[in-house]
Amino acid sequence: MTSIGMVWFRRDLRLDDNPAWATATSMHERVLPVFVLDPALLDRASERRRDRLVGDLTALDARLREHGGSLCVVGGDPVDVIARLAHEQGCAAVHVNADVTPYSSSRDVAVESALSRAGIAWHPTWGTLVQPPGSVRTAAGTLSQVFTPFHRRWEQTPWDRWPEPGAGRPIALTIDPFPTAGPYPVLGDQTGDAAEPGERGARARLALAVSRADAYDDERNTPSIHGTSELSIDLRFGTISPRDAHDAIGVSTPGRAALTRQLAWRDWYAHLLVERPELVSRAMKDKFDAMAWLHDDAGFEAWTLGRTGYPFVDAGMRQLRETGWMHNRVRMVTASFLVKNLLIDWRRGERWFRHVLLDADVSQNVGNWQWVAGTGPDASPYNRVFNPVLQGTKFDPAGDYVRTWVPELRGLDAASIHEPWNAPPLELAAAGVVLGDTYPAPIVDLAESRRRVLAAYEAVR
Repeated sequence: MTSIGMVWFRRDLRLDDNPAWATATSMHERVLPVFVLDPALLDRASERRRDRLVGDLTALDARLREHGGSLCVVGGDPVDVIARLAHEQGCAAVHVNADVTPYSSSRDVAVESALSRAGIAWHPTWGTLVQPPGSVRTAAGTLSQVFTPFHRRWEQTPWDRWPEPGAGRPIALTIDPFPTAGPYPVLGDQTGDAAEPGERGARARLALAVSRADAYDDERNTPSIHGTSELSIDLRFGTISPRDAHDAIGVSTPGRAALTRQLAWRDWYAHLLVERPELVSRAMKDKFDAMAWLHDDAGFEAWTLGRTGYPFVDAGMRQLRETGWMHNRVRMVTASFLVKNLLIDWRRGERWFRHVLLDADVSQNVGNWQWVAGTGPDASPYNRVFNPVLQGTKFDPAGDYVRTWVPELRGLDAASIHEPWNAPPLELAAAGVVLGDTYPAPIVDLAESRRRVLAAYEAVR
């Protein structure tokens, strides 16, 4: 009797360097590739992220068809869908790459239990991280709560060997109609093959990242240029393996070493979330859960729309809204503005980013927001408040980034574009800028709001 296995794709939309796929094709003669359209996740995603997902699913389906199979896409609750489909198709085992979020962990426990009752094996592997949770430990056997020693151990820890694909062939099965989507979202200079979905596009995007990796350490903080890898979306959907990215970039120059270090940050936040799943809703430093946050709907809306009156913040929030992505330096500044200047709970901002970002990754998003808020492990000190004017003049000195995303300020010179309220009236008039009309006046005073947030933090220390 022919052995059949299932691969349940989730955040690993590729065949290359995919441990779950390799294990299944080694253990079974036939393999059923499945993706579940889970309403619990899709309903929380932006339309643009759903478009990206469908594009990558379509590309994965095309690859499977080259081998005589297809991607079986099914809508519904995975706890019901996977067990039922595996039983109906006579699958001996279900293979997955594990995930770290509280939702995915509880979901997978429920699916494994349902499969066990049906006599079907559950085979989890790790194909979403360079190092799996639990593999990078201090000498005392614990997970470091500080990144630098974690990174040192991460560099020294040998990789466990991922399996090679076997001879198993994919099955073609159609149950629900394949989803449709709008244009495939890509970023910046991603054209030609780099604008393609799936693994083919991811390989080209990786090549772009490698081509600018040597300059990464010098250019990564300049949002007006393509100075970062821009691979975060492919890593989120798994169209590229993090180990492939690490190998392609390497550590041969300071820029390359700094870029691969970001993969260690990615692993660290994932490992932390496995050990502390409550981090999605609670501060790691418990005392900060007593913070007296403001319930400021008007301020929150102005922030989401890029209408705060602070050009560097507004440029970032408009870039996010229009593209589903934002430069990392600007993510820190916009997050700090929400938490420190508007005194709005970091969890509210984290949920917004998680909804809008194409690269929305719960462990990274939560970890970075808690870093900015000063509430998490190895966090920025609570009394560090990013000044959006100084950040803008330092990292966008000519104002090119602001002019791209806040076009109503294009006519201002570099000396005025980051603080138009201080520009001479004649310059504002010549540029067609009317504060409070064509561009909003600042919604909060930086010095006053800094004093306010520091007092709020001191009250709970």
